[in-house]
Amino acid sequence: MAGPDLSAAELHALLKLRTDVFIVEQKCPYPEIDGRDLDPTTQHLWWQPAQHPLAYLRVLGAPGTTRRIGRVCTAAAARGNGLGALLMRAALDVVGPDPSELDAQTYAQAFYERFDYTAQGAPYDDDGIMHIHMTRPGPGFGSPVR
Repeated sequence: MAGPDLSAAELHALLKLRTDVFIVEQKCPYPEIDGRDLDPTTQHLWWQPAQHPLAYLRVLGAPGTTRRIGRVCTAAAARGNGLGALLMRAALDVVGPDPSELDAQTYAQAFYERFDYTAQGAPYDDDGIMHIHMTRPGPGFGSPVR
């Protein structure tokens, strides 16, 4: 599923998943509701085969700019089923020819490298979790997505 026009129930379910993963599971209290979810250029992508979403990410920024992929998460019970890769491929379809960037938790760096992202700079601490900034040029500048 995708789109900037979320129903109240969809937004609630997606925020619950993000809160469950980033705040409760990772024990990282931070301002999850940042206002960017309602930006008209934000694209929300999620996998919801039943009542609750199992994986989610968002793409920020208008076409023709450097796009930002963020809030990539999968429910604990659904991990290991390729849902993150499924959503990353969908996100790259949304991004199209535009370059993109993301801030990866360092343990997931190799995952994003599969999609042609490369680390930029040194790892840094973000609310007690180590991250690395990663960028990807638009298609045609690197190897094909694997």
